[in-house]
Amino acid sequence: MDITFHIERQTNRIILMLAVIIATLITGFAVWRVQLTAQAKTQEHLAQEVLRFHILANSDSEEDQALKMNVKEQVLAYLKTAMPEGMNVDETKEWMRRHTDELEETARQTILAQNKDYPVSAAVTTCYFPDKTYGDVTFPAGNYEALRIEIGAAKGHNWWCVLYPNLCFTDATNAVVPEEGKEELKSVLTEDEYSQVTAQSDFKIKWYFLERFK
Repeated sequence: MDITFHIERQTNRIILMLAVIIATLITGFAVWRVQLTAQAKTQEHLAQEVLRFHILANSDSEEDQALKMNVKEQVLAYLKTAMPEGMNVDETKEWMRRHTDELEETARQTILAQNKDYPVSAAVTTCYFPDKTYGDVTFPAGNYEALRIEIGAAKGHNWWCVLYPNLCFTDATNAVVPEEGKEELKSVLTEDEYSQVTAQSDFKIKWYFLERFK
C-alpha cells in the first residue's frame, strides 16, 4: 500500500512539474511573440524617421580604413556647411539625392589627396542593417534608408552614423551623441519606442522562463 501511494505521489509530482514547464514555455513563447511584434513595429516607425550614413571602405587594410575615416570627416564637414538647417527627414533625404554629385566629389578629392585613385559612389538607398548600438542609442535590425558611400571595391568594414536626426558623434573617443539629435528623435517616437532604443532597453529578446529560473 505504501509503495503504491509513493508511486502515485511521485507520478503526480512529475505531472505537476511537466504542467508547470509546459505552461512556462507557452507563456514564454507568448511574451516572445509580443516582444518581437513590438520590436518590428518600432523598427518600421524608426526607419521612417531617420536617415543613416553608411561608408564602406575599399578593404580592411589599415591604410584603407584610415582613408574611410578621412572621407567620413570631409563629407560631414561638407554637410555641416552646405546642408540647410531645419529640414525634416523627407526634405533631408531629397536634399541628399540632389547633391550626390557634390558628395561624391568631396569623397573623391579626399581620396586623391591621399594619393589613391579609388572610384567612389554616393546614393540614398535602402540598406539592411543588423542591430547596431551607437553611443547610448540602439537601432534594431531592419531596412533603413541611408546615404551610402562606397569606396573602391567596398569590401572593407563599414562606418555608420545617423544623419537625421543628427546623431553623429560629437566626441568619437567617448562615443557621445549630440543631445539635440536625441531630443529630435524623442519628439518623433512614442515614449515607449524611445525607451526601447535608448539605454533602458537593448532590444535583446529574452525567453521569459530563462529569466525566471536563472
